[in-house]
Amino acid sequence: MTVSMRVMSAGDGYKYLLRTVAAGDGDRSLSTPLTRYYTEEGSPPGRWLGAGVAALGGAIQVGDQVSEPQLQLLVGMGRNPVTGDPLGLAYPAYRTVAERVEERTAALDPTLGSASRSETVARIEAEEAARGTRRAVAGYDFTFSIPKSASVLWAVADAGTQALIADAHHAAVAEVVAFMEREVAATRTGATARDGAVAQVDVRGLIATAFDHYDSRAGDPHLHTHVVISNKVQTVLDGKWRSLDGRPMHAATVALSELHEAVFADHLTRTFGVEWEARDMGRDRNLAWAVASVPEELMVEFSSRSRHIDAEKNRLIAEYVEKHGRQPSATTIIKLRAQATPATRPEKQVRSLADLTTEWRERASRLLGVDATSWARRVIANDAPLLLRADDIPLEAIASLGQSVVDVVGEKRSTWRRWNLTAEAARQTTGYRFASTVDREAVVGLVVDAAEVASLRLTPPELATSPAVFQRADGTSVFRPKHSTVFSSEVLLVSEERLLERANTTTGPTVPLATVERISAKPDREGRVLGPDQAGALAKVALSGRVVDVLVGPAGAGKTTAMSALRRAWEAEHGYGSVVGLAPSAVAAQVLADDLGIATENTAKWWEVHQRTGQSFRTGQLVIVDEASLAGTLSLDRISALAVEAGAKVLLVGDYAQLQSVDAGGAFSLLVHDRDDAPELVDIHRFTNPWEKTASLGLRHGRTEVIDTYMEHGRVTGGETETMIDAAYTAWRADRLAGRASVLVSDSNESVLALNQRARTDLILDGTVHGTREVELHDGTRAATGDSVITRRNDRRLRAGRSWVRNGDRWTVSDIRDDGSVTLRRAGLRWGGSVVLPAVYAAEHLDLG
Repeated sequence: MTVSMRVMSAGDGYKYLLRTVAAGDGDRSLSTPLTRYYTEEGSPPGRWLGAGVAALGGAIQVGDQVSEPQLQLLVGMGRNPVTGDPLGLAYPAYRTVAERVEERTAALDPTLGSASRSETVARIEAEEAARGTRRAVAGYDFTFSIPKSASVLWAVADAGTQALIADAHHAAVAEVVAFMEREVAATRTGATARDGAVAQVDVRGLIATAFDHYDSRAGDPHLHTHVVISNKVQTVLDGKWRSLDGRPMHAATVALSELHEAVFADHLTRTFGVEWEARDMGRDRNLAWAVASVPEELMVEFSSRSRHIDAEKNRLIAEYVEKHGRQPSATTIIKLRAQATPATRPEKQVRSLADLTTEWRERASRLLGVDATSWARRVIANDAPLLLRADDIPLEAIASLGQSVVDVVGEKRSTWRRWNLTAEAARQTTGYRFASTVDREAVVGLVVDAAEVASLRLTPPELATSPAVFQRADGTSVFRPKHSTVFSSEVLLVSEERLLERANTTTGPTVPLATVERISAKPDREGRVLGPDQAGALAKVALSGRVVDVLVGPAGAGKTTAMSALRRAWEAEHGYGSVVGLAPSAVAAQVLADDLGIATENTAKWWEVHQRTGQSFRTGQLVIVDEASLAGTLSLDRISALAVEAGAKVLLVGDYAQLQSVDAGGAFSLLVHDRDDAPELVDIHRFTNPWEKTASLGLRHGRTEVIDTYMEHGRVTGGETETMIDAAYTAWRADRLAGRASVLVSDSNESVLALNQRARTDLILDGTVHGTREVELHDGTRAATGDSVITRRNDRRLRAGRSWVRNGDRWTVSDIRDDGSVTLRRAGLRWGGSVVLPAVYAAEHLDLG
């Protein structure tokens, strides 16, 4: 994404923006902030942006420099950055950790002994420290980044060209902010939300500050701008100062990102005539648009920290040779490289653009084999480009694009709103070059309108007309949020209707009550006896005759035990092999096969085999679809249709309160809530502590107050992102050293990559990972004997014992061969379950685990 957003808190949360600002005044005769501060160490000072600046009294103009006192007043305190006057209500003041600790300790029983009191106070301090200090929302930090190819071109170009590229970037940022002011920014007024009478009204623009940064933390070229939008806005309706409505700010971020990328590409093409091309970014990534003349090798050069690691590795090798008088062995080199890999991200270095540019040009020149600045001059020497106006796009093309947008969005969502359509419309028109941003916005708007027409509107129309004073400029009512209409598709609704009909059809196969009771009363091979809820659910499913049935159970409720008993009862009536399994993923299908001892397959593969061979179900079969909340609605419709045709029964097993399908889903939840007697397992067996059983159910039902329970038991720790990443890694490492199984989870690919590298470094240094050879993986990491890895692509040709290589399987590397192929052993197995991955698979579809 070229635009990302994070919420900023009141107080001193703005100070990170000032840490790298240049101290000098720069040369005021130069035209842009980037050229003005070219030789100064650090980034240019921020500048004011947004139409809302005019409402501050005229002392500040758009483009003026931002000072720290002004930021403190506006973002830190919610006040006018010039006069210090309050802009509406003050930010609420929340009690600090120390204040909360003092209040709770003052209320302790005075008769407590000193030891008990000390222990209780320590527990209170730990709990309150974990909760941290709550802060009011002061604004939103939108980071606008230009594509990597454009950053590389900017990095090595001459200063004049750099200024023009920066101008294109600044223009794109300003135009997207103006779009936000028209289409996104709003505030709420009127009665409380509880009374349902809140009006969402327009505002007199946004008050924003923009801070330019040159490089990434690793020192690679990364031209980007932090646009901090104040939470304080002036209402058009009555002129009062209120807070931004945060809902559309979150909902529109992806659409803004797609629009910004296209608008910047237009500006760069209008300035230099460059052409753009879509490039494959690898597994699980969208296509990325890049300047066609910038080679991928140059982008890779400026996208990896590996050169820093290699430089430090070479230094350590030289040090080793000097000390020992010989070259280190291959095994020692691997360890030296591990020592050279920083445990955390490098500290941000404050350098001048002049110094950075000199280094970037040298590196690019070595890779290109020619002077990089001369190369950049040739890249921007082009004929005048062919640019489109809005009326150059035929209406037939608009309608076709609108239908295409709905098709793509409808594959992933069961319902959508205008912002979802806008993001996809902007994405599908990125390849067009327009003469102006007005033309682009017009075409994207027309495509979105066409997509809305091609969608099925679920939100009912307004039945009464609002008075003119309560209407926006476009005639819509302020009592209905902008762009809040919910859409779906007829195809999806018809599929849901068919599933509901099958769930209420009771002509499917059953099992006699006597058989069910006999199986329910007997323990299984491991001596487990069904609990009352499990026996009741088993009877409901076996006796219902519903063609499509459901079984609901939260994590730890014993679904596997119940399904195992159901399998025995079903096969007692319908014969061996009468129970088969399906699941949305190959890994889930394998787990189901292992748990129940039945033939299983993932839903996509089963459907592909059916289409190719005609393979289907047979009369009397029970088709168990596990993890059914993750199954797409259209997939379940197809599978259940074939089951009805064959005289079989489909049982959907899952939990409607857990993750939903990555495809258009929601069918499992729909079927569960359509009836009052859905079979459900309610007794949790998995947890040791009684409080945890209750708390997990509270989380499942969305009761946020349960988080306090976890905090009281020391299960939640809070802090800054870097601190939390370090704490999570430390806890994971301690678990491993103690011989416990542990899972380390992060919220971004970048963090996962950094954590994998850090873990691998420690595993090399303690001898867990060893050997004389390494293989390089697709993301620049490496693997050697002893490494934990995950396969990321299903490949049935690669057999591992009685199974095969699946997406999501975890393995341990047992050998790296000279030809780049890798021998793996299934994680947790001492022998058996091994496979040799071809070099191509290892290089493209293997991750550190």
